[in-house]
Amino acid sequence: MRVELPLPTRIPVDGRFEIDDTCIDCKLCNDLAPDNFDADLDNDVHYVCKQPETPDELERVLDAFESCPTESIRYSAAPSGE
Repeated sequence: MRVELPLPTRIPVDGRFEIDDTCIDCKLCNDLAPDNFDADLDNDVHYVCKQPETPDELERVLDAFESCPTESIRYSAAPSGE
């Protein structure tokens, strides 16, 4: 008998930015910061695949954060896991 486990709704990278479960898969974050956001196409959600490491990446991620129509991109002052 084969047991099917549910796929994760997101595959986050620990850090200050994350996408919560209110994501509607509009793809805006990936359009604005393609190096930092990716999609889980099986579950129609996006996730942070790489935390920003350069000023340019940070600017793009902040633009996505401010532009997200559902405010699904979260920012915390301390990286997750701390």
